[in-house]
Amino acid sequence: MSKSDVLKGRRGVVTSYRRGKHLQHPNQVILIFDDVKTRSQASTLVGRKVKWTSPEESEFLGKVLGPHGNSGAVRAKFRTNLPGQAIGTPVVLM
Repeated sequence: MSKSDVLKGRRGVVTSYRRGKHLQHPNQVILIFDDVKTRSQASTLVGRKVKWTSPEESEFLGKVLGPHGNSGAVRAKFRTNLPGQAIGTPVVLM
């Protein structure tokens, strides 16, 4: 079994939009995945596709851009911005 097969289907959680003190970027979100605890582990997810499914069963596809901080969080950009209801809900690594 390859490394990409191990990562496929891994669940994560939408934590927040990417933001600063005065500005929020609704096209980028911060995700936390299970068993990813360091920045180097988060770097292995760069370029992977992620999928968020809304309660109405519509799918939003995105891509992992890079790590966020040193605790294993990653930034992801979605084709269509995620709604605010997505925060705290699961995403799946494809």
